Formats: sequence, structure tokens, C-alpha cells
Amino acid sequence: MSSEMHNDSASSSRAADQRHQQPAAAPLSRYESQKRRDWNTFGQYLKNQTPPVSLSQCNFNHVLEFLRYLDQFGKTKVHLHGCIFFGQPDPPAPCTCPLRQAWGSLDALIGRLRAAFEEHGGSPETNPFGSGAIRVYLREVKECQAKARGIPYTKKKKKKSQLKGPHDAPKSFKQLAT
Repeated sequence: MSSEMHNDSASSSRAADQRHQQPAAAPLSRYESQKRRDWNTFGQYLKNQTPPVSLSQCNFNHVLEFLRYLDQFGKTKVHLHGCIFFGQPDPPAPCTCPLRQAWGSLDALIGRLRAAFEEHGGSPETNPFGSGAIRVYLREVKECQAKARGIPYTKKKKKKSQLKGPHDAPKSFKQLAT
């Protein structure tokens, strides 16, 4: 009987422990993890400015400076106008042109930071990541990189759904047999 009481008290204490434990949070998606990491990086960048800049004081100029700062960590070769490989998509030899952040990476980064700003209480109207100056900068980076690589960026055209006439209708098995 004492072992039954011991088992009952052990199981009731385990049940109490389970009630007090908070449910495990679902792991963040890759996008959410990257957005959090980008937000923290941008916040650290602002803190490291002299003098430090608070998020409430942040404007599009700070965002542009941040994007230029990130260029030093880029992995995309962007040929300069004077380079013999300027405009060649696959240069045959190495050159001394700088490595930069790829346009697509910057565009995705701005999208994540724009969302994070609003998730942290910022209003869409005051979002420095949604500024027209940021869009202009990204467009210029895109065009510059396209020229340097010799590969134009073109918008993908949406395919129009084709109207099917009566002669295009799929035939049933019975129609095929006759």
C-alpha cells in the first residue's frame, strides 16, 4: 500500500510539474531567424555609431550607411568601369575589382528589416527601410551590377492563361476509342 501511495504522489507531482512547465515554443522559421539576426545586427550597428543612434532617431541615411558598411563583407565581384572584364559575365582571369554585397541580398535584407521595424512597433509611415531613397539606392546597385556583369536584369513576364477552344478540350477515353 505504501508503494501505491508513493506511485500516486510521484505521478501527481509529475503532473504538477507538467502543468507548471511552459509549452515549448515552436522553432523559428529560417526567415524569422534571419530577420531577428538582421534586426540585432542593425541595432548593434546603430549602437556602435559615434554618437550612438537610437532606433527612434534612425532615418534612411543611417540605413544607406549600413548598406554601404555591409559591402566590405560582400562576396560578389563587381567590375569597375576601367576593368578589362567590365561587362563580361564570365571573366577568364581574376582582377582586383572589389567584392560587394549582391543586389538580391541587399533587397532581401531591406525587406526583412522593413518587416522587423513594424513588428517592433514602428509605423509604416515612418519606416526608414521603406523610404524612397532606399528604393533608389537598390535600383542603382541593381543596374550597376547588371552592367558590370554584362547581364541585364529583366522582369519575368507573367504568362497569360490561354483560352481553350472546343477543339483543344481534352478527350475522354471513350472519345479516343471511337
